[in-house]
Amino acid sequence: MTVVQEGQYIRSDAWVQWPIYWSAILVGALAAICAILIFGLAGIALGAHRIGEDGRILSWRDFTITALFFSVFGSFISFVVGGWIAGKIAGILRSEPAILHGALVWVLAVPLLVVLANMGAGPYFGSWFGGLAAIDLNVAVNDPDHAIAVRNSALGAAVALLLGLVGSVIGGWWASGEPMTFTYYRTRTKLYSPTVERGI
Repeated sequence: MTVVQEGQYIRSDAWVQWPIYWSAILVGALAAICAILIFGLAGIALGAHRIGEDGRILSWRDFTITALFFSVFGSFISFVVGGWIAGKIAGILRSEPAILHGALVWVLAVPLLVVLANMGAGPYFGSWFGGLAAIDLNVAVNDPDHAIAVRNSALGAAVALLLGLVGSVIGGWWASGEPMTFTYYRTRTKLYSPTVERGI
């Protein structure tokens, strides 16, 4: 039941549901994967990423600034695009549900990236996302260089995924159209629903 007191209202035992628009999330996840692929292929074409045996990261000193740029910038911007597309397709005007949709773009894209990496597409996503492919532990035990490369690839993939999560949240927030400040939540005017205004 809702109690109205002097222009304000108090909700007691009320659930506030945030609808999830899965079609928008799916399109956003696919857009993020496409953008990651474009950045990865551009990095390969410009010589920033190496594929095959030369693509193993044995030392972070061998990882060039150009490869770092394509990995960091590519992961972040790709998920910003995915989160923004999901928020715009869903038509969300509040930052919180838009951020939720951006994060769900990331949640859906990560398993798809893992599946694609294990099907052999990992190197085309760039050096960092190559770490999402399955690891042959027998080779890692027998070859110390391989173990180092596996560790570095896993670290790079984890960083790329976390940057992607930050990007998808920012993309969803940006799509809402609300100011991207933390203090805005406390100062924005509350919208009253028709049921509250009728005292229901």
